[in-house]
This record gives sequence, structure tokens and C-alpha cells, in this order.
Amino acid sequence: MRKIIVALVLFLAVAYVILRFSEIKSLTQILQQSDLRFLLAAVAMEALWMFNSATMYRALYRLVGLKDENYRLLLVATAATFVNVVAPSVGIGGMAVFMDDAKRHNYSSGRVTVVGVLYLIFDYIAFLCILALGWVVLIRRNNLNAGEITASLLLLGLAIGFAMMLFVGYRSSEKLGNFLAWAARLINRILRPILHRDYTSEEQAHNFAHDVGDGLAMLRGKGRSLVWPFLFALNNFVLLICVLMFTFLAYKTPFTIGTLVGGFSIGYLFLIVSPTPAGLGVVEGMLTVALNTLRVNWSAASLITLTYRAVTFWLPLAVGGVAFRLVGGRNKQAA
Repeated sequence: MRKIIVALVLFLAVAYVILRFSEIKSLTQILQQSDLRFLLAAVAMEALWMFNSATMYRALYRLVGLKDENYRLLLVATAATFVNVVAPSVGIGGMAVFMDDAKRHNYSSGRVTVVGVLYLIFDYIAFLCILALGWVVLIRRNNLNAGEITASLLLLGLAIGFAMMLFVGYRSSEKLGNFLAWAARLINRILRPILHRDYTSEEQAHNFAHDVGDGLAMLRGKGRSLVWPFLFALNNFVLLICVLMFTFLAYKTPFTIGTLVGGFSIGYLFLIVSPTPAGLGVVEGMLTVALNTLRVNWSAASLITLTYRAVTFWLPLAVGGVAFRLVGGRNKQAA
């Protein structure tokens, strides 16, 4: 709860700074001519995004031989989104929710881990496709700088790292176990002076790698089935761009497809690589500046950014908090 309050204070501080540079007269005029119907459409697109994410998890579950209901996966996925904000770790923090849920329903932890890693890889690959289009827009408008290039390379490195781990596990669970055991030794060596004990076990690393290997074995001969999760991942970004589009329409601000794709690419890129939870503070600033450099009035850009973040960050966070309580309560009953 304390982290959420800190996040809210940080958001309000950033919002104040952004709006401070806007003209009050211009802001008032934009708000007066705003259309609530498009804001409701943006909320509906965000709800579809949450449902689409759950459907993607369901497709990945089926790939590794697990079956689950779409509604329950929707609760677990939104709860994981909440945890990723409260305990950010490059999108991996929410995996704890899936792992706990797997234990409650006697699912293989290795298979669920494979699902989580595959979700991240498909998410990164799909975004790299969107980012490539964003780069085209930024290059054509001479707006691409070193910051976007560095962040893009970092994202590419993360995607390659996850893909290599899956590839090693796919070829040999023993080699993956040796790698994870080496990583466990390194982590223990770093944390032992602080904790005065081993943080993790090498034996657990080998057992975990064996479970992951079993999960990856379920993917053999299912190459065509991997197309569907990728399409769901790509659809996630289409829906988010639609949220941004409806926000433009709500404030009756002119835009082009290039403006939407370019602005969204920069905003989401810094959401991934930002050190703050879900890019809080960083995304608001970068997206406002990006839209302004793409010839959107500063006042309109600031309102569009803050509204977009309210729909895509604060709304899922609130829903995720409720889902986290529901999933936790059901898990206690199951236990």
C-alpha cells in the first residue's frame, strides 16, 4: 500500500510539472470540447486488452499441456500486473502469482515458468515489430535520438537473453541446470556477506531446469501453434494504440497514424526499460515530449498523456489489486 501511495504522489508531481508548462486557457478550451464517449471507448479498449492478455496466457497454457479457464486466468493475469507494479522486476515479478497459483492447482512449476518466459518473449518480439514502425516514423521526421536507440538495444538484449535460455533448455535440461546452478552460485556469493546464508540452492536450480525442460518438450512439433500467441501479443499493442487514438479523439486533437505509432513506441519503450514501477514518471514525461515533437500542441499532448496513463496504468492497477485479493482468497480456500 505504501508503494502505491508513493507511486500516486510521484504521478501527481509529474502531472503538476507537465501541466505547469501548459497554458491554462488552452487546457480549459480542450477540456470544454472533450467528448466523454471516446473516453469510455478507451476504457472499453483497455478492458479488451486485459481479456486478450488472459486469452494469450490460455493459448500458452495449452501449448505446454495445461488447461485452465479464461476467467480465472484473467484474474491471475491482472493480479500479476498489480504485483509487477508493487514489486517491479522487468515483468518477472508477476510470475510469483502464477507460480503460487500453479502450486495451488498442482501444475508443474516448470511448465508455468515456460509460459511466463514465452509470454515475455512474444511480448518483446511483438513490440519490436511496433517499434520498427515507430523508428520509421521518427527517422522520417528526424526525431530519433541516442536515448531511443539505447533503450531499443536494451530491449532487444532482454528478448535475446530470454530466447537463449529457452533454447538451451529446449536442447538440454542438463545444460540449463548447469547454467542456473552457476547463476545460483554467483548470486549466493554476492548475497552471502549480507544475508549470512545461501539465498538459493544449486539442487533446486537443477530440479527447476528439469521441470522447464519437461515444459519445453511439450512444444516440440507445435511450431505452427506458436503463431497464435504471437498474434495475441501483437493484438495487445494494437489495442493499446487504439486507447491512445480514442484519447486523441476525446480531446478532438488532430493526429495521423504516424503520430500514434511513433508516440506509442517511445512511451512503451521507456515503460519497459524505466527503473521506476511501470515507467511511472518517466513514461509521462517522455510520451508528452514525444507527442509534442510529433507536432502535437503541448497542452493537448499533456492531457492526452495523463489520460492515456490513467486508462492503461491506474485502471489495470486498481482492477489488479481487487483480482489479487480474489486470487489470494481463493488460494487460501483451496489450500
